[in-house]
Amino acid sequence: MSTSWTVEIDSTIPAPRLFKAAFVDWHNLAPKVAPEKIVSAAPVSGEGAVGSIRQFNFAPGGPFSVVKERLDFIDIEKCEVKSTLVEGGGLGVHVESASTHVKVEPKAGGSVVKVTGYYKPLPGVNEAEETEQAKGTFTKVIKGCEAYLAANPDVYN
Repeated sequence: MSTSWTVEIDSTIPAPRLFKAAFVDWHNLAPKVAPEKIVSAAPVSGEGAVGSIRQFNFAPGGPFSVVKERLDFIDIEKCEVKSTLVEGGGLGVHVESASTHVKVEPKAGGSVVKVTGYYKPLPGVNEAEETEQAKGTFTKVIKGCEAYLAANPDVYN
């Protein structure tokens, strides 16, 4: 049985700037924002269009060593993206499948990141724990990007 979760994360960064950093160029920014967790990242195939795949390599000691995600939809003007986990990240261990839909919307004083995650847990997996971990991860990514962008006002404009 598939399940879903949602989280909304407020940010002081304008929507287009945050979207570019946290979603369009995350494979380049992630090792700078979280070098203790993400040691490297790069496109595996494609050039950022629908169907492209990018890989994130994690530091030893984490819950997994690699994540590969496929871009299923992107609208840069509307700051919206959908992606699917295709390898790593608990696939085959905790979940049978996982995908996300993200929309970054303008808000007075910044933006709000609206994330909906969809996943099919494997038997015996604690769904509440998986959901909280996913929400926490997205919140850390956004807050890490927010801090980086606040400290580097000339990037991703």
